[in-house]
Amino acid sequence: MPHQAIRFAHNSERQFAKLLDFYGIAWEYEPKEFVLEWDRDGQATQAFRPDFYLPAYDLFIEITTLNQKLVTKKNRKIRRLRELHPEVNVKIFYQRDYLNLLVKYGLEAPSQMVDTTETVSLPDLLTG
Repeated sequence: MPHQAIRFAHNSERQFAKLLDFYGIAWEYEPKEFVLEWDRDGQATQAFRPDFYLPAYDLFIEITTLNQKLVTKKNRKIRRLRELHPEVNVKIFYQRDYLNLLVKYGLEAPSQMVDTTETVSLPDLLTG
């Protein structure tokens, strides 16, 4: 399976790739970096590299299962990406989305697992 050949930065990314593999959804891991800010000399000072790209959906996915401070920073980067590249389709999966997927599809729970009873399907998250 493709997820076994990649060294992921976080376990949540590996689990998400495993889910995509299981359902036969083609994906690429961190395939593109988007420059968000430049200095006066035109050198990149801030960039964003979404976790996944799903070619069949023309969709970039960012998984955020960490603390609120990092979520706020990622939200800011995604807003900036949308300003600079409105043609880029990007979604952020928050901790609740990610945990709901794990519960629904019976995958292993991450270390930061919290109690959740709502379940959401992968297609709903990708297209909703």
